[in-house]
This record gives sequence, C-alpha cells and structure tokens, in this order.
Amino acid sequence: MPLKIVRRLLPEFGTTYGPPGDGPFPAILILHGSEGGWSGWSHRNAVLLAAHGFLAFPFPYSQGGNAWNAGSISQVPLDRTVDALAALRAFPCVGKKIGLYGVSRGAEHALLLTSLMLRDEVEGVPDAIAVHSAPDVICGAFDGRTWRDSGDPGWLPWDPAERAWTWRGTSEALLPTTPIEIERYEGPLFLSHGTRDRVWSVDMTRRLAERLHRHQRTPEVHFYEDEDHVPRSEAENEHHEKLVAFFERTLAT
Repeated sequence: MPLKIVRRLLPEFGTTYGPPGDGPFPAILILHGSEGGWSGWSHRNAVLLAAHGFLAFPFPYSQGGNAWNAGSISQVPLDRTVDALAALRAFPCVGKKIGLYGVSRGAEHALLLTSLMLRDEVEGVPDAIAVHSAPDVICGAFDGRTWRDSGDPGWLPWDPAERAWTWRGTSEALLPTTPIEIERYEGPLFLSHGTRDRVWSVDMTRRLAERLHRHQRTPEVHFYEDEDHVPRSEAENEHHEKLVAFFERTLAT
C-alpha cells in the first residue's frame, strides 16, 4: 500500500503534515533555522516525521521574506510560538502530547522559548524537545541579506542593539551571549551536533550537556563525527533514526 501523507491547515498559523485518518496523533512543532520558513527544509522535516506517524507543523516564524529571500530573525515575538503550540494542542486530530524540534537558530528558539515559559510559569510547555546544532546562549539578530561570521556565539561580537527575539513585548532582557537556562526543563531533551560544524561550533552543545548534567538533568546527546552543519546522507539517516525513536518513546500516550 503506498504511503499517504495528508496536509491539514492549522487556521491562522500554517499547514501541517500527518498520516491519514482522524487520529489522535502525537504532534511536533518544527522550528526552522536562518534559512527561513520559505526555504522548504522545515517542510521536508515535517514530511519525514509525518511518514513515521506524527502530525508535524513547520512553524514559519522568520520576519518577512519570500520564496527567494529567507527573511530575518529580528525582533521575533516568542509569544507567537506559545500561541502556535496552544493552537496545535487544540487541533482536533492531535493527541495528548506535543514535541518541539528545532535546528540551528530554530534550536536556539526552542530552548529559549521553553526556558522563558518555565521561568514565567506559562502553560503549554512541550512534552519533549529535540534540537540539532543548538547554541547555549542567546544570539544576535540575523538578516539573510547580510553575511555573518560563523563560529561560537559564546564569544562572537554580536551587536547588542540588534536583538533576535522579544518576549512579552520587549527584548530588553534577551541580550546576545546571555546563557539559555534550559536546565529549568525537567522533560526529555535530545541534543545533537556534528563535530565538524563550520557554522555553529560543537562546543556549544558540549557546554549545554555539561551544564545540564551539573543540574542533574539527563539529556540524550549525540555527536556525529566529522559531520558539518548539514550532515551527509549516512549521518543524516542515523540522525533521523535517533530522532524518530526519541519522539516515539517520549510522545507515546
């Protein structure tokens, strides 16, 4: 029987991809990186997860942009992502648990959002989180029309006036290089990174893992030897196997 993947509109937010039928399905909200919501990468990831039984929603949070331009990650309201998570939870075919998956700037988005929700006791924290190539600190604003240096945001000279995120209407406390307090999160957490990443240093995920262990957290951590920011085929297949297994285990009802 041929595989069938069904698109369903999440009103006011975007499209989802999932299995046929009425569900309920475990759901995953996907956060793209600096390639933007128009590039198609997050939609590809959503289809891959849909093929394994999840209802996946690629949330296009970048500011502006179109099919030829990634748009920017500047003054992005994280509160809108809280609303997107709530809308996904309320979707009729979604089950009791929701995961969050982010790559690169989307990984930063996922970790920062979760830490702020926990700090401020906002309802709807994800039941499981997976991130690939995540920074351990808040990064500066990104504009796809300009070039930025690669490396480690722990030392990168971001312009502190250019903020990537806002929370509850302000970016005042979201200063670049501020540590992301994901150790507040007690749920299942998946971290992965290529050891030869030339965009975001693997040291960031190593520091995240070390800090989480110091706080008695037990993240699932994977390092892909000699892989760059986008893994090659064999490593990417391995990553998807581990990612799917993580979400199957943690989002099971």
